[in-house]
Amino acid sequence: MTEKLDLARIRALHRDAQENIESYLDPDTPKALEQFTAKMKAILLADPQMLDSVPEYLPMALYGRVKFPPAAKSQWQSWLQTGKAPHWDQFKTAIAFANADLELVKAVRAYSQSLLIEACAVLFMLDNASLSAVSRNSAPAEAADQDANDGDNYADDYADDDSNDDYDSDDSDEEGYDDQYDNIRFKGE
Repeated sequence: MTEKLDLARIRALHRDAQENIESYLDPDTPKALEQFTAKMKAILLADPQMLDSVPEYLPMALYGRVKFPPAAKSQWQSWLQTGKAPHWDQFKTAIAFANADLELVKAVRAYSQSLLIEACAVLFMLDNASLSAVSRNSAPAEAADQDANDGDNYADDYADDDSNDDYDSDDSDEEGYDDQYDNIRFKGE
């Protein structure tokens, strides 16, 4: 009998892990996530039962340290779409753990193989979703853009209005058109 993936639980773990990871992506403390995950690995290695209360910590502890071979990406997508859990033999060839994490992976597998597979499904989702463009040492792009604008979006609103005006960019053939001002540039343009 094939085991099922609890997709609702995996989505919830993904959301929790993503929020926690983003909270540690602070440009003022670029090593915060790395330091937190190192502590989490040590704690989880000593007591894998802790995952019963904070299962999102395993994907966080392994975030950025797991690789998904290109040939296995379609397998992961299929498992997540169908909700069928991979057999161990399929799973172990569809993922690559860093050597430094193997002891933790073995301890978690000995405690609960399904928790390990769920965590890796979350990692696959993190790698192939919104965090894929965010490096581990920078703030999320949306937050950086918001900080740059400081809530002042009138320039964006103006740009949007330009695309809806009735003026053509090539109006040199219009009657009364004077091109003497076409090459004027203002400071900062």
